[in-house]
This record gives sequence, C-alpha cells and structure tokens, in this order.
Amino acid sequence: MAIKMKILELLDDKVRILFEGEGHTYMNALVDELLRDPDVDVAQYQMVFQFSDPELLITTNGRKEPLTALREAAERLSSVSGDLLRQVSARTAA
Repeated sequence: MAIKMKILELLDDKVRILFEGEGHTYMNALVDELLRDPDVDVAQYQMVFQFSDPELLITTNGRKEPLTALREAAERLSSVSGDLLRQVSARTAA
C-alpha cells in the first residue's frame, strides 16, 4: 500500500508534509523513529480535526536534509516491521 503525501513546505532544514488517509498509529511510530535521529530537532504531527489528514513537521540541525531524515526513519520502521513479520511467521509455521 502506497502512502500518499503532499509536501506543503520545503526548506533546507524544515519540511511540512500532509499524509493523506493516515492515522495516529502510523504517525506516532514515524515521529518516534524520527526523534531517534540526533540531527532531527523537531518531529511532530497534528490533526486539526478528528478525521482530518495529519500534517507532519520535521526540522533538522542543518547537518541533514529533513526529507533524508524522513526516508531514513521510514527505512528503519520498515526493517523493524519486516523482522517482526518474519518472527511471527516462523512461529506460526512451526
């Protein structure tokens, strides 16, 4: 499933992105992973209304572009999810 996103603002050290159709579960995991990066100063999202699309804000210290930080965080989440899926699959196949 592809995630639809729209870049609202992009600067050297800041990005604001609208994530279409995503909810708190994915956004919380993504923000948590972004904040593990020492080059990320701020990673937060807001949902103006209960069923609105979340808007993610990322700012960095200037040593890394915010879209690079986002890509790396998404890759780490994907890796962790893949590891979990393999472990669960191995246990249910046994």
